[in-house]
Amino acid sequence: MSEVTGNRRYKDGLFRSLFKEKEDLLSLYNALNDSHYENPEALEITTIEDVLYMGMKNDMSFLVEDCLNLYEAQSTWNANMPLRGLFYFARLYAGYVESHNLDIYSHSCLKLPTPKYMVFYNGSEKDEEQTQMRLSTPYEKQANGEPCLECVATVWNINHGHNRKLMEKCRKLYEYAYLVGKIREFLSKGKRLESAIDLAIKECLEDGILTEYLSKHRAEVKLMILSEYNEELHLKDTYEVGKAEGSREMLDRVNALIVLFWLPTVWKI
Repeated sequence: MSEVTGNRRYKDGLFRSLFKEKEDLLSLYNALNDSHYENPEALEITTIEDVLYMGMKNDMSFLVEDCLNLYEAQSTWNANMPLRGLFYFARLYAGYVESHNLDIYSHSCLKLPTPKYMVFYNGSEKDEEQTQMRLSTPYEKQANGEPCLECVATVWNINHGHNRKLMEKCRKLYEYAYLVGKIREFLSKGKRLESAIDLAIKECLEDGILTEYLSKHRAEVKLMILSEYNEELHLKDTYEVGKAEGSREMLDRVNALIVLFWLPTVWKI
């Protein structure tokens, strides 16, 4: 199997690739919000294209009327999603203020779009249909009253059998989950990753799942999935090694690298 160690050329990821067209993204938005928007031009893409830092894929963000939406797909559980969302929203609002020529020193209160943060989870570590993660949960000191800073991520479980109503409303989300589920099914039967992907794509085509997309982009889809799975396994192996050895030094070095390479990217508007 050819080794794919990064996610450079195919950094969009399968989820974002499937929903990059406004029609599909609007369909997902409607399914989540029980809305009935029909004009794709009502949706304005606001995704920050140059954002790619450790453990964080390029998110999808867009405006629909007065809502600023941030969508992200996750196959591994990450307890820091609200903090990541906070960093991303900070950049989005800075861009919104600049693009609309708003004056943050104005005497009048600026009108801003309401943020909505959705995470689509298809890992095996959580079984809840829906979970809300809050930035304030891990605050070390729980002071009286509301904290001055909050960010809420709503996590949707999109594994097979979960959130059926949502899947029924958005066919492409169902098909995405179906493909990922098939890959895991073949992996559980002892197939190697590359073989599992080939078999899953073959079965999807036979079952009428993502037929047009997979027919046109089969090679690209395979490389995207290989990249995503390899990155997931790499992060998991790194964590397990550090845990087994009790290597505080290793964790300190990782944290130092995050501070050195991640934070300057986040705050560079």
